[in-house]
Amino acid sequence: MTEPAKENVLSATNIAKELGVSDTKVKKAIKDLGIEPASKRGVCCFYARDEIGRIKEKIGA
Repeated sequence: MTEPAKENVLSATNIAKELGVSDTKVKKAIKDLGIEPASKRGVCCFYARDEIGRIKEKIGA
């Protein structure tokens, strides 16, 4: 699997930092929305930056 440019993908933890919420809330929102990772490295999942809006709306940040 090819990895997209690093600035276009973020881990759940980095999304949480950007939104100022806990990573648990972000991970739950990702699961509830059924968002698939844009790429993976080992056990880490990276999500498209485009998904931040949906996640933010879901958690109400």
